Amino acid sequence: MTARLTVTLLMAVSLSLPGLIHSFQPLFTVDGKSSTHLHITQRAVLRKTAEVCRDIAASEGRDFSLTIDDSLSADSVQRACSSTGGSFFSSLRYYASIAEMYFSNAKVDVAFALSEKHHFDSETFQKGRDLITSGVAAVKSSVKSDNFVAGRWILGQVCHTLQDFYSHSNWVELGNTAPYSALITPDQPLENLAGSSVPTCRNCKGQNCADNLLPDLLQQGLLTSGYFNVFSSEKPQGKCSHGGFFDKTSNWDPVGGINKDSIGSSHGSLHHTAADLAVIATMELLEDIRLAVGDQNFLQLMGLSQSSALCFITKSTVKSVAFDIDSKRGTEQELCLSELQVTVLEVVKNPGKPDNFTFTVDGSLKNIIVYIKGASSLTFKLRSPTGLSQSSSETSGPLASSTATGNLRRLSLNADNQTGSWQITVNSNSPYSVKVAGQSSVNFLYNLVEAHEGVHADFSLKEGRPLSGSNVSLMISVTGSDIVKVTGVTLFSSSGSTEVDGSLQALGGGNFFVAFTGIPAGEFEVLLKGEDSNSATRSTTTSFQRQASTRIKTSSISVTTQVTNINIEPGSTVSVPFTVAATSNGVVNDSATGTFTLRANNDRSYASTSPSTVTVAAGSGGTANGTVTLTVPSSAASGTGVTLTIEAENVADGDINYAVVRFSVTAKVTDFSRPVCQEVRTTSNCSSSSSSCSSSQWEFVANFTDGVNGTGIENVNIRKGKGTLSRKTTAGEGGEEITVVTFSASCCKQTVELTAIDKVGNVATCVGQVRVKEMTAPAPANRIVANTTSTGGHTWSLAYHLWIIVAVSLLWN
Repeated sequence: MTARLTVTLLMAVSLSLPGLIHSFQPLFTVDGKSSTHLHITQRAVLRKTAEVCRDIAASEGRDFSLTIDDSLSADSVQRACSSTGGSFFSSLRYYASIAEMYFSNAKVDVAFALSEKHHFDSETFQKGRDLITSGVAAVKSSVKSDNFVAGRWILGQVCHTLQDFYSHSNWVELGNTAPYSALITPDQPLENLAGSSVPTCRNCKGQNCADNLLPDLLQQGLLTSGYFNVFSSEKPQGKCSHGGFFDKTSNWDPVGGINKDSIGSSHGSLHHTAADLAVIATMELLEDIRLAVGDQNFLQLMGLSQSSALCFITKSTVKSVAFDIDSKRGTEQELCLSELQVTVLEVVKNPGKPDNFTFTVDGSLKNIIVYIKGASSLTFKLRSPTGLSQSSSETSGPLASSTATGNLRRLSLNADNQTGSWQITVNSNSPYSVKVAGQSSVNFLYNLVEAHEGVHADFSLKEGRPLSGSNVSLMISVTGSDIVKVTGVTLFSSSGSTEVDGSLQALGGGNFFVAFTGIPAGEFEVLLKGEDSNSATRSTTTSFQRQASTRIKTSSISVTTQVTNINIEPGSTVSVPFTVAATSNGVVNDSATGTFTLRANNDRSYASTSPSTVTVAAGSGGTANGTVTLTVPSSAASGTGVTLTIEAENVADGDINYAVVRFSVTAKVTDFSRPVCQEVRTTSNCSSSSSSCSSSQWEFVANFTDGVNGTGIENVNIRKGKGTLSRKTTAGEGGEEITVVTFSASCCKQTVELTAIDKVGNVATCVGQVRVKEMTAPAPANRIVANTTSTGGHTWSLAYHLWIIVAVSLLWN
């Protein structure tokens, strides 16, 4: 008999107190009104991805009808990008890639909770920017080496620090409505920083901190951020605090804080302004990466890689857990149209017994097949929602056509069968299995998450097995639907003896949080049921169910790691301390003893050392400690991702658990200067008449340099405009390498924007434009016309402005 448990979602008390927050909340918000790092990252990724697809469509003369705003969903962007390119983009992969970025973002609040520079606390502006710029360089290197998964993990961490700037500094209070671009352009100075001895705050008035920034600070436009410390109340005299329950400095004059982490924070009235600026700043950073790596590589980094709409994989299932996808060199397992292959129901009965199984067919399901595997004596009956039935003796009946190969029966449901609740009755006392599968765009993926308390009380990704008897939490994303309502998520054991219903919380954007209480030992399937109101395919709400193709297995072993640095240089060795513990009902068993076999592996086959066993001795509190070392070869390319897995096994009962640590190989970057563009000449025989433009030509010649100490120009691309581009390299008088670029085009397209990328990914843009014949004058050489910002834009030469003024004056006279 099935034992069914029903649970209620209970958020930790600490999550309900705004004062405990020390950052934009990583994943969840209790008040339902504040923006989290998840929301900010997802908004920026969706909008920038849509912009890239729109620009590709425009360059190829195709329509792009999607409105780019904050109402975008992953499905709408995926569909729009697929329709413009004539290729199929994977919705599941896109969801999984976005999840990689926001889970990596959230991990910063766990791994670097007290690191000032990771959150721009305590006026650490230079160190915070160094983190951003070195991280962006590593992302670009990862993409260059096709390490897209590693690139996404690094990118998520970088975005966290960048986003926190707008919450933790007074940039918003200074009246700024645009991002601080100097944070992602290291060759620009960080200006107007409040000095270490400059007072910045005064006491809040009770709980009201709205005007605690000193008027002189605001009038002078000086930049500051709040000091934060969980151990000491000391801070420089007159300096602002971050504020909140954990920040002891906020109790020391000047009392209070200036953070905008939530609407309940010290400066919570500016929370949404800060969050909106963080979105724009994240998009600006993404644009810089896009210019450095190119549109197609950028889309692949975001999780939209073009693939043929006819490719399939031979496996019948696709892993639902995003991070189980093969990450070697970023070549994720090809999902393609196989993502349309969904599992509706799958059960295994061992030992076998007669039983009834129900499953729901929705309007999006096509090509539905029922697989029944068991002894030859097994019989079954299939019943439709209208009451029609078909027995196992009928090979072609009113509901399906049936074939048998050995002990496998295969029933293909007729195409005209109705939606609704179906039933399969199986009669067998021998072991058997039943699987119902079909093709549908509506699917889901899940990730295990775990609660953590303290400074950043929230949830983060859990990559090991959950503990037997503990609470289990899932983050679920439903794909392929405009409007979806999840009505239930159930964990059930493979034998069907135990079912546990989860408590649901909708997070928006097709994301849901599910909590389960007291999961017993065993292996569990994940079954999701919901209602779909996808206006693109149907006008009414329809019920659906999907079952994940991966199982959740619990363990009584806990494996945790203590890592303070996830960036490692080529040729260096990193030590990873770990702890193994025996648990009971989800908590460490203080009196436990035993020996565990230990295995440490990494996906790059780098040299590593680790103990072969660890022993939990009497009196140790049920835990054992050890250390794994990982040595990165000096030849390792910057941007390479390394995944280290530490696995512990109880040989006595075969129980296994593991911990995962992700590192990024990051070579020290010394070239942070962008290339420089100098226009050499612009020549044309263009006239003011557009009728003859196709028979006329113009030419733009420019020199690109990267300085004597730069890494050199690696590539020059046409960002806007159509024409032909050629380049050659020569040496300058000072020994620097000069890349001479010549662009030529018909007079029908009279503007070009070029991007130059050096070998570490610094980007500059350069604009050339036709001077029509009636207004042509000899162009002096070596006029600088480049806009060397990393985010694009147009700049006109001074000489050209003067020439327009002269021409207008002559016409006026």
